[in-house]
Amino acid sequence: MTFRQESDPVKLREFLDLVENSKVEIRRYKHPVLVWAVKEGTVYYAFWEQDVLDRFGMENVDGWDYEEDLLFCPDWVGDLEADWDDEDDDDLDDDDLSDIEDYINSDRD
Repeated sequence: MTFRQESDPVKLREFLDLVENSKVEIRRYKHPVLVWAVKEGTVYYAFWEQDVLDRFGMENVDGWDYEEDLLFCPDWVGDLEADWDDEDDDDLDDDDLSDIEDYINSDRD
């Protein structure tokens, strides 16, 4: 899993309001950072202190404290998750357009 981070206070508040995790005490952090990863519709997350994260780096984050269904998280959390299932793409491709044109043209004959 690839972890990402967010330290914007507005986004952190939005995240906490949506997940409603009463175990997180954001006030105990001087400079909180949300660190999360998304896998198969589940968000794995933890809060870190900014200086600890700066000292050890994102590449050393390999765990999480909490899990939440992606449906209960802000949209910006799952932005990269949107690309994982392209098979259900609703956009029309060239083959679809060709079939539609053939159908329309067959009615005119």
